[in-house]
Amino acid sequence: MRHRNDALSRLAGRHRTGTAGVVHDRDWAADVHASLRCAGVLLGLLLFVDWAAGSLTWWRCALWPAVALLLFLVLFPVRVSAGAGWLATRGLLRTRRVRTDLLIAVRPLDGVAQRLVLRDTLGNRVEIDPGTLIRNPGVWYLLDEGARVSEAAGTLLCGTTALHRLARRIDRETALGVFRASGLE
Repeated sequence: MRHRNDALSRLAGRHRTGTAGVVHDRDWAADVHASLRCAGVLLGLLLFVDWAAGSLTWWRCALWPAVALLLFLVLFPVRVSAGAGWLATRGLLRTRRVRTDLLIAVRPLDGVAQRLVLRDTLGNRVEIDPGTLIRNPGVWYLLDEGARVSEAAGTLLCGTTALHRLARRIDRETALGVFRASGLE
């Protein structure tokens, strides 16, 4: 089944999508395991408490795995990948892709969970956690490279300040990591 993003990317021209220059979120597998562990612990606790109370029935025994599965689906992390000129997020049901060399807006969303919303000229939209960019310098590098192309071309109309602020934050975190690794903290 084709999505709207697939048709629009064909209209905009070919871009490199090979696996040679693709960078993925390094922490994704660990995040999936953590969400599995949380769902498993919840299932174990629910079954144990129900059993200890003496109220474990067949329908409650079927209900608790459904609750644990729901928790797993809520906690399931989005996989972020980037290549030359694009950034993609893949969830359980859908993959969203934005052309970083055709960005028109980058907006930070503050709140309980900080998000960075990227929009391109093709109408595509991606939300990403800035922490993912901090933990994955390869993804940040490819996003920054594409954003610089957009800025130089004049298509990036909104969000250069947010990107520069994020770049300073990433530089600061990287420098602190180097100091910690070298013992100069």
